[in-house]
Amino acid sequence: MSGIQWGLVMLVALLVALGLRVHIGIAMLIAGSVGYVSVAGLDPLLNYFKSAAYARYSVYDLSVVPLFLLMGQFATYGGLSRALFRVGNALVGHFRGGMAMGAITACAGFGSICGSSLATAATMGQVALPELRAHHYSERFAAAVLSAGGTLGILIPPSIPLVVYAIMTEQNVGRMFLAALVPGILAALGYVLVISLVARLSPRDAPAGESVPWAQRIRALIEIWPVLLIFVVVIGGIYSGIFTPTEAASIGTLATGFVAWRSGGLKGQGLLTCIYGAATATGMIFLILLGADILNVFFALTGLNRELAQWVVSLGVEPLAVLFLIIVIYLVLGCFMDSLSMILLTIPVFFPVIMSIDLWGLEPEAKAIWFGILVLMVVEIGLITPPVGMNVFIISSMTRSVPMVEIFKSVIPFLASDLLRIGLLVFVPSTALFVLKVLPN
Repeated sequence: MSGIQWGLVMLVALLVALGLRVHIGIAMLIAGSVGYVSVAGLDPLLNYFKSAAYARYSVYDLSVVPLFLLMGQFATYGGLSRALFRVGNALVGHFRGGMAMGAITACAGFGSICGSSLATAATMGQVALPELRAHHYSERFAAAVLSAGGTLGILIPPSIPLVVYAIMTEQNVGRMFLAALVPGILAALGYVLVISLVARLSPRDAPAGESVPWAQRIRALIEIWPVLLIFVVVIGGIYSGIFTPTEAASIGTLATGFVAWRSGGLKGQGLLTCIYGAATATGMIFLILLGADILNVFFALTGLNRELAQWVVSLGVEPLAVLFLIIVIYLVLGCFMDSLSMILLTIPVFFPVIMSIDLWGLEPEAKAIWFGILVLMVVEIGLITPPVGMNVFIISSMTRSVPMVEIFKSVIPFLASDLLRIGLLVFVPSTALFVLKVLPN
């Protein structure tokens, strides 16, 4: 068989392995290795493996991944999630559906120092779900709110999938973070609008809370100053050039660790638990990265990526049709895979295609950044869609009295908000790019 044929065969084999629930990192490692041997032989594969792991893991920018994961662990154990929820509830809790809006605000704030959707959903679920129950919110609606709010963990920078995308496509991490700010804020505002509409259409699902005195609101705001400071230092430091992404992540981790220590969250086994949680998540991500590397090298040997890009161009299909097909593929994959796995699996195939077609006359760098933000927005939908929907799965484990199917039904309005935002980003690329023009590098 030709190289292209081997590439297609191993791609199908990879999808079959994923359908059989083989871990994405192992599946890519096996598919890439078998394909490599089929095309080039065993000795070249062994020679590649001599330095593959070191070449991947010694990339300086990749060190932000364990640091951001550790920062998220410190934030979880430092009580920052509770402070964020208190301030959100104090400011808007007296409106109909206000406590749910406060939970969304808290998810956005926690995502700004966490970078993980699953961690955001799990942490805010533990904090906000009991309060929403106590204030007579419908449990299925409360679960839907927190499932959707958890996706803000990767939409509000810093975002681990965005770091990985930047490294894979050789883009500036700081500029990627800056471009994600406005779409991330729009996501949070969209969810708040959905809550407002639901509260009016079904008042029993989202009642109003009690008004909080201004003195208490001010005290709640004062409690979250560490979150604001950490976010400004990390994102501002990266973009201003004061820090590299790794240096900013290190400072943010130290600052969050200090806050957690001051609050008593690192007493006893707290510190070891944080380190262990960050280490296991890092190991999983790095295994996927290694598998993606061998698969990408195999695809490069076959020329599959190049041939696919040339084939798409030769079809003469409208660029928007190609883009929408890619979006649909992501939406389908999101029903079965997590966000990081989707990015690692598809970017080597889709990125050359996108860069080979004209979209709104965008320059190469602007197109690469815009596409990265679009991919991030699309893959987060998979976290709240059946049959997997990891955020829904996590929240469902905390609300055993509500079937998952009921939570998925209640998530539909939030999915509608997501799709509208994606449409805006597709047809108005400046939604993500205008900040880069206002604040040139």
